[in-house]
Amino acid sequence: MKIIVLASTSPYRMQLMRQLGLPFHVAAPRYEEYIDQKIAPELLVKHQAAGKAKSLAQSYPDALIIGSDQVFVDACGRIVGKPADFEGAVRQLRGMAGKCHTFYTGLSVYDSTRDEALTDFETYRVTLRPLTEGEIRAYLLRENPLDCAGSFKVEGLGIALMQRLEGDDYTTLIGLPLIKLVDFLGHFGIRVLDGQAIS
Repeated sequence: MKIIVLASTSPYRMQLMRQLGLPFHVAAPRYEEYIDQKIAPELLVKHQAAGKAKSLAQSYPDALIIGSDQVFVDACGRIVGKPADFEGAVRQLRGMAGKCHTFYTGLSVYDSTRDEALTDFETYRVTLRPLTEGEIRAYLLRENPLDCAGSFKVEGLGIALMQRLEGDDYTTLIGLPLIKLVDFLGHFGIRVLDGQAIS
């Protein structure tokens, strides 16, 4: 079976990859993330996911390389990524409380042997409960989700912040849409349920 490489050192994406039961390597992408408010969020996350995957092509010339990227659009229509620090996370959650927000997660699987890629995005909507300043700070101190877009971990205590979740694949919200990933791997000859290559 072709080597599978996750172009991310995110512990959340690694945990999601483990759910598929396939052997994979992990490598930090040689790609600098950015946010450009002039670019539509779906195009931004697709571009960044593809850039992350292709950035490892020289190091892994015969592999399927998986790149992913995530931002969310707040209630004011601004594209937002990870908070810079604790106070940035406080500001994020303060602005999100009591409102609905859409998360965009880009996914790219790049076959470095054939120079072929499949790239797409998924969305997931979250509505947060109204939150007091004390609740926001207490949550952040307990879970410290400063490496997460939106400043929460829905797979952890962050679920207590939620009023409503809407979407086709909850793993999109965590940062790696597994349903689409299974489809993409199948295109490149990897049957996830068999754990082996088709040809």
